[in-house]
Amino acid sequence: MRHNKKFNHLGRTASHRNAMLANMACSLIKHKRITTTVAKAKALKKYVEPLLTKSKNDTTNSRRVVFSNLQDKYAVTELFKEISVKIADRPGGYTRIIKTGHRLGDNAEMCFIELVDYNENMAKDKAAKKVTRTRRSKKNAAAATPAAEAAAETPAAEDTKTEAAAE
Repeated sequence: MRHNKKFNHLGRTASHRNAMLANMACSLIKHKRITTTVAKAKALKKYVEPLLTKSKNDTTNSRRVVFSNLQDKYAVTELFKEISVKIADRPGGYTRIIKTGHRLGDNAEMCFIELVDYNENMAKDKAAKKVTRTRRSKKNAAAATPAAEAAAETPAAEDTKTEAAAE
C-alpha cells in the first residue's frame, strides 16, 4: 500500500532531482515560460512557488535562502528585482500549467509552465471591448449607431433632405 506517499520522485535520485528542479526553476525565472512534461511541471510548481513567496520580502536572509535553492545569482537578482514587484499583491498561485498534448517520441504529456503575471495573452484587458456581431444588414446597423444618428442631424444632411423633398 502507498499510504501518504504523494511525493513524485521522477525516476531520479534525490541529488539529481534537486539539481533538475533548481535548473528548471532558474529557466522559469529567466524566460517566464518553459515547456516540459506535466509530471515535472507539477513538481516544479511545488518547488518554485515557496521561493516566489520568499522573494516578496527582500531581506538578506531571504536572498540567501533562495540562492541556496537556485544556485544562480542572475536568477536570484531577477527574481528579487523584477518578479517580486509584479507578484507583490498576489496572495499565491504564481504559476500556471497549460497542457499542450503528447510528445511524439514517447507519448509523454507535455505542457507549458509559466509565471501568471507575465502572459499578456491571458491578462484581462479591460480597455478592449468585445465586438458584437449582429445578423442585421450593415446599412441598418450603421443607422442604429449614435454616431450615424448624429451625422444625420447635421445641417448638411438636412440640406440634402430638403433638396430631395423638393424634387
